[in-house]
Amino acid sequence: MINDDRPISRFPVVDRIIDLPPDIRERIEQVAEKSGFIPNVFLLLAHRPDEFRAFFAYHDALMEKPSNLTKAEKEMIVVATSAANDCLYCVIAHGAILRIRSKNPRLADQVATNYRRAEITPRQRAILDYALKVAVDSARISEDDWQPLYAHGLTQADIWEIGAIAAFFAMSNRLANMSALRPNDEFYVLGR
Repeated sequence: MINDDRPISRFPVVDRIIDLPPDIRERIEQVAEKSGFIPNVFLLLAHRPDEFRAFFAYHDALMEKPSNLTKAEKEMIVVATSAANDCLYCVIAHGAILRIRSKNPRLADQVATNYRRAEITPRQRAILDYALKVAVDSARISEDDWQPLYAHGLTQADIWEIGAIAAFFAMSNRLANMSALRPNDEFYVLGR
């Protein structure tokens, strides 16, 4: 394995977890205990505590709440839109989560490269078609774009959720890209 000595970001990152506000330190420690490492995005955003809290509150509201979308489908949205936005960090990090949640070691690579040829259902393709339009051409969305989703039994609330995930991660992609946030090496092997 290549030893990568590059910094994890072109912006400052936290190097002493113990010095963080208790709520942020606790969140990072929980993630580290569950995954075995601290994802670099936590170290980057912990340097800006108010933004850390806001970012992860909205992340959790979208990604962790029960819904008509599976957790794997939510991760597919993140991977496909992050690929369209050229976000290395999010493609690699959420690709790892997608491999785990889908229990398919091929799926994340397929979705990141060309979701139209991936091992997904027609419903999931409709979800990703809409998510990609939100991510890269949102000014041209109309109610006509909702028809394929309705045809697969998705509701207006589901459509909002798909769009909100795509929009949130479009913002996340831009933060990761502007900061040159490097994916943790651990993400590359998870779920394979």
